[in-house]
Amino acid sequence: MSKIYRIFLLLIAISFFVSCGNSDDSGGNAEVQPEKVEFNLTGNDQMKFNLNTMVVNEGDRVIVNFVNIGKMAKEVMGHNFVLLKQGVDLAAFAAKAAAEKDNEYIPAGELDNIIVYSKLLGPGEETVIEFTAPAKGSYKYVCSFPGHYTTMQGTLIVR
Repeated sequence: MSKIYRIFLLLIAISFFVSCGNSDDSGGNAEVQPEKVEFNLTGNDQMKFNLNTMVVNEGDRVIVNFVNIGKMAKEVMGHNFVLLKQGVDLAAFAAKAAAEKDNEYIPAGELDNIIVYSKLLGPGEETVIEFTAPAKGSYKYVCSFPGHYTTMQGTLIVR
């Protein structure tokens, strides 16, 4: 083997080992950057959300495009999105919400138990809800219009 050929092979080997090194300056402690996660959620006249589960990572920027696809009047079949903190008693929350017609069924005394909520939507109306995903765990979301929470609920799973 010629001397030039051996030098050429040595340079290739050196460049291979150098390029395979860790170029991350974080010392192996790179943090996962939050993602923007988007969901299209609908509510209908059968008192159902189209999504029963949404999965995100802690700290993600969550965008929920929420549409009431029903045809019935807002006064009888309005829908909203209420994301509750962990451990909230759904039945107790719903009972308080039912008495809050003037607040679009968002109980003022329960704001500390709510992560985020939307306005009440009539047929064909839509809104966008944006929030940062809370700590890891499972969180219930419901429609707080009277009687809807029993069939109109889902779970936000935060990993």
